[in-house]
Amino acid sequence: MNLKTLGIILCGVVLLQSCTSKTSENTQTDSVKVNKIEKVAYGQLPDGSTADLFTLRNANGMEVQITNYGGTITNLTAPDKNGKYENVTLACDSLSGYLKGVPFFGALVGRYGNRIGKGKFTLEGKEYTLAQNNGVNALHGGKKGFDKVLWAATPIEGEEPQLKLNYTSVDGEEGYPGKLDVEVVYTLQKDNSLKIDYKATTDKTTVVNLTNHTYFNLTGDASKEILDHEVTLLADKFVPVDETLIPTGELKAVVGTPFDFTTAHKIGERINDEKDIQIKYGKGYDHCWVFTDSSNKLKNVASVYEATTGRFMEVLTTEPAVQFYTGNFLDGSVIGKGGIPAKFRTGFCLETEHYPDSPNQPNFPTTTLKPGETYQTTTIYKFSTK
Repeated sequence: MNLKTLGIILCGVVLLQSCTSKTSENTQTDSVKVNKIEKVAYGQLPDGSTADLFTLRNANGMEVQITNYGGTITNLTAPDKNGKYENVTLACDSLSGYLKGVPFFGALVGRYGNRIGKGKFTLEGKEYTLAQNNGVNALHGGKKGFDKVLWAATPIEGEEPQLKLNYTSVDGEEGYPGKLDVEVVYTLQKDNSLKIDYKATTDKTTVVNLTNHTYFNLTGDASKEILDHEVTLLADKFVPVDETLIPTGELKAVVGTPFDFTTAHKIGERINDEKDIQIKYGKGYDHCWVFTDSSNKLKNVASVYEATTGRFMEVLTTEPAVQFYTGNFLDGSVIGKGGIPAKFRTGFCLETEHYPDSPNQPNFPTTTLKPGETYQTTTIYKFSTK
């Protein structure tokens, strides 16, 4: 082989490598472009600050929209058995709808998801008094919980787009002790699941119980009741409550009760059985179920199936329990997307969590967070069809 021939071969190799490199770059760029996060101004808050709306999409066509006002999910689409993607949550059309007041549609809830009895608890010998915003009890963080604050938002583009939200809750906010630094990351995954990672640290001993309060309706039609949805909860116990929905302190076996979802049952099958005092207190289901596997590993704990669309939702979490709520207090006074009123039992919630009122219940798993510790939980809502 002469030098001229060798030179031609080497030039061809370099050219081929260059083309391959450019093709790889283009493929990567296209992948990022498919999953590009859109950001638009969502509206102005009373203090003059501006909320934004972020749209995350995956390659399948699934979409989730989140505003940094309350970390609120305003739109979450899932495919039906014909491949049609529709919003499967209760939500408002605009920021003004949320500012008028909503029952925690799609919101991040904290510092303490669920109820704390009489809005009081004692920690390290000191009593703390919280806002009583649910009768005599404290609910979902107070009058201005995490659902009503503006979070700092960082979009992270990629094959699985993410939205990272940060908020610092000052010492004494809504009565809770300690400066709490909170990070929540929403990830729209390739398998049509929405992953939510929660993390928090404190500079003073406090209590923390973060969750998300999305109302689901897998029909894709927010005007329809959710009573025909088939629910499975891998939970052999639930937390009985008193007439103000505060735990009595016991755990009760679900077997032989309307609370047994260890095999699939339609929501409406036993929801009106007011011979059961717990159904009467909750006006249906508004209780905490304790998973049979209550460890802090990520495990599959619940599923919901809607037969007319074929939509199937699975819930995985590191939490020990879930509040299953069936929209019993929705009364049509809140107007949702498309002008549709949020009526009685048109949405259900699966709020993964620790138990309600744990700061006042020494036999419940602790929700105490101390300086130097990190609160960390994960929940995944996965959508498919069958």
